[in-house]
Amino acid sequence: MLTKRMEGSEVSNSPVMGFSTDARRWQALLERCSAADGVFLYAVKTTGIYCRPGCSSRLPKAENVTFFDTWIEAEKAGFRACKRCQPKSVRPEQQQADAIAQICKLIEQSEEPITLEAMAQAAGLSPYHFHRRFKQIIGITPSAYVKAHRAQRLRHQLQEKSSVTQAIHEAGFQSSSSFYGISTALLGMTPTEYRRGASQLRIRFTAKLSWLGWVLVATTDRGICAIFLGDSPEELMAQLQQQFPRADIQADTSFEHWVDQVIDFIGAPQGSLELPLDIQGTAFQQRVWQALKSIPPGCTATYSDIASQLGSPKSARAVARACATNAIAVAIPCHRVVGRDGSLRGYRWGQSRKRALLHYEASQAAPVENASCQT
Repeated sequence: MLTKRMEGSEVSNSPVMGFSTDARRWQALLERCSAADGVFLYAVKTTGIYCRPGCSSRLPKAENVTFFDTWIEAEKAGFRACKRCQPKSVRPEQQQADAIAQICKLIEQSEEPITLEAMAQAAGLSPYHFHRRFKQIIGITPSAYVKAHRAQRLRHQLQEKSSVTQAIHEAGFQSSSSFYGISTALLGMTPTEYRRGASQLRIRFTAKLSWLGWVLVATTDRGICAIFLGDSPEELMAQLQQQFPRADIQADTSFEHWVDQVIDFIGAPQGSLELPLDIQGTAFQQRVWQALKSIPPGCTATYSDIASQLGSPKSARAVARACATNAIAVAIPCHRVVGRDGSLRGYRWGQSRKRALLHYEASQAAPVENASCQT
């Protein structure tokens, strides 16, 4: 769920990502939110019946409603299933989500790339429908997921194997010639550069002062590779060198217009920051980062919310780790993710900045009554 954050309070709006509290679940029930189907059930004390949140039956009074995570819990409490919404059955949407989750595992376990047609057939969908549903559920296209996983496997093999050629074959590429045509797109650099710790990678950076402190923006030839926040340029320079220990790092003011856009965005955080990004991460990290970009300014989501949105409700800790490894502050807004109890938890650039960002974004966002906080 996305929560509209205001000074000293939180006001719930349309639940779109998670339903971890009774207040959020009641809001989903009021809106007959179909996205909540499969996440929880509600039971009515006066009728003895339990239903899906999206059931078309008459809306009960709040004081007569009890929420359950599963139909087993509801029936243990003495309630019986609604004949209209059939809450014990698996909905087609959930079946598709489960099938796509299995496809992701298949991609990660397969030694060879899997075609779109083969993935669609395994999921029991047409290629067009599978492609659309995969992107809706995972956040990226099937080909992007395959590419991200192959890049992850390649990075691992380049660190483990004694030669680049051996690493290429172990990562699933049939020949070196087929690999080198896409190597830069996969790694952001040549495989030899990667094995050397990006010793040939050229990074340019500029630091400027904003209301939030100093902002460092670093770029490669492919786009922005880092946005750091800190108290001094020296501190941020040290962080950049730690992030890219063998890269050729140089100060450069030729892309100051990008830095100005970042600082303007911090001052007026509406929409998204449309700048080219050069980010490297595992398939899961990229899914998390994509989900973070869908959280509107002035709203927050929990780690559990993001995990549920990705179809992995038990991976909240992995989501937290992906947030912690994000090197693109603000543009990938990991500051908008909070603990289940609303606590700020960790933030790479300090909790005080996280709190300041959230409060400022809430003050700049539309009034609560006009904001849906929907992605």
